[in-house]
Amino acid sequence: MSEVFDRACAALAQALDGPFRRDVVAAAARSRTLGHGLTQIGRAMGSHKWQAGSTTIDLAEAIDALDRATRVEGFHVLHDWDGKAARVTANSIAVDMLEFTAATVGKEPVNAAVLAIALDYYFMYVLALVAMRAWDTGDAGAALDRVSTLVEHLQGPHGSGQGFAQNAETLLLLATSHYEPQEHGYDLLLQRARALPHANRVSMALSHAQAMGGHLRFGFEVTYGKDLKAMRDDNGADYPWLNFALAGLLDEYGRLLETGERGVWFDRVVEGIINALTPDPEAFLGSPPAWLDAHQVDYVRVREGLDRHRAGLIAAFEPHRPLDRAYSPLSLFFNFSLNVLKGTVADALLRGDAWTVSLNDLFTGVPRAELKNQAKVRLSQLLTTYARRNPDTIRGRLSPVIVYDPITARQYFGGAMRALKSA
Repeated sequence: MSEVFDRACAALAQALDGPFRRDVVAAAARSRTLGHGLTQIGRAMGSHKWQAGSTTIDLAEAIDALDRATRVEGFHVLHDWDGKAARVTANSIAVDMLEFTAATVGKEPVNAAVLAIALDYYFMYVLALVAMRAWDTGDAGAALDRVSTLVEHLQGPHGSGQGFAQNAETLLLLATSHYEPQEHGYDLLLQRARALPHANRVSMALSHAQAMGGHLRFGFEVTYGKDLKAMRDDNGADYPWLNFALAGLLDEYGRLLETGERGVWFDRVVEGIINALTPDPEAFLGSPPAWLDAHQVDYVRVREGLDRHRAGLIAAFEPHRPLDRAYSPLSLFFNFSLNVLKGTVADALLRGDAWTVSLNDLFTGVPRAELKNQAKVRLSQLLTTYARRNPDTIRGRLSPVIVYDPITARQYFGGAMRALKSA
C-alpha cells in the first residue's frame, strides 16, 4: 500500500503544482453553458481520469485501492451519509456538490471560476483519502507532511483560490466528520494519532479540539435538547477525541510556558483549550463519562494539566471571551465540520467567487485584529442564514445545522470559567 500512496502523491503533485488544472478548466469552459461544463468535469470526477491537452492523469486505480482499504477500517471518506435513506450516498460528496450547482445555475453562461472551485473541491477530498493512508507508509508523520505540501499546491497560484484546509491533519478531520454506521475506525485512528511525531500530533489535537467544541455545543443545544446524559451516552467516539485533543494542547501549553514562547501559536493553543472545555467542562473537572475509562492516560494528563495551570489558564482564557463585535470560533455551532466547509463551497459555487477563508480560519479568532476576521463573521452569518432557510429535522423539529451565536457562546464560556474556578 505504501507504493500506492507514493503513486497517488506523485500524480497529485503533477495535477496540482502546475497548469494542469487551468487547462482542464479552460477545456470545460468552451462548453455552451455552465451546466455543460460542469457535466464535462463531472464525468472525469466519476472515472478519476483527467485529460488536459496531451497530458493524462489517471487516479482510478490508486483511489480504488486507497478507498477499499479505508472502508475496511470503517470510513467512507469520499461519500457522505444519507440519514433519510440510512445508507452511504451513491455519489461522492464532490459529485453531489457539482450536480447541485448544475441544477441551480447550470443554465447560466460558462463561468470558469465555478468550474475551478468544483474541480478543487474534488481534489481536496482525494487528498483527504490519501491522508488517511499515511500510516501505510511506515512514517506517518512524513507522509502527512507530504500531503500538507500538496494541500498548499491545491490552494496555490494554479487553483481556484478557494480555501479548504491548512494541513493534512485537518483533512483527516474532514474525512471522518460525518456519521459512520461502524465506529471502530475512530479508535483505530486515535491510536495512530497518539503515535505521531509531536508537530503532527499537536496539529491534530488543535483541529479536533476546535471541531469537537463546535460539534458538541451544537449537540447539547439541538441534537440532545440540553440533556447532558443523552449527549454523553451517544458520543462514544467524540469524547475520547476531545480527551486526546485537550491532553495534547495542555501538554503544548506547558511546553510553551517552559520555553517562554508567546504570540499567535500560544494564543491559538489557549483558544483551542477553552473551545474544547466549553461543551462539557464537568467531563474533565468533575465526573468523566464512562467512554473515557479506557483512555485514562490522556485523561490523567488533562486533569493534571488543568490543576497545574489553572490560575494561568483562567487569565489566558479571558481575552477569548466571545464578543458581538469580534469573530470567535466559540460562537460557531455545527453538526459536522464537513458541513461548514460544504456550505462555504456551495456559496462560492453559486456566486462564482471563491472564499479565501478556510475551515481552519473559521476555527480561530487569532490574531484578533486580523482583517480576515471580518470575512469570517460575514461567512459565519451567511452560513447561519442558509442553514435556517434549509433546516434539518432533528428530534422532530426543524433546526439549522450551522449557527453563529455570540450570546449563547458567552454562556458556554462563562460556564467553563466557573467550573474551572470552582474545581
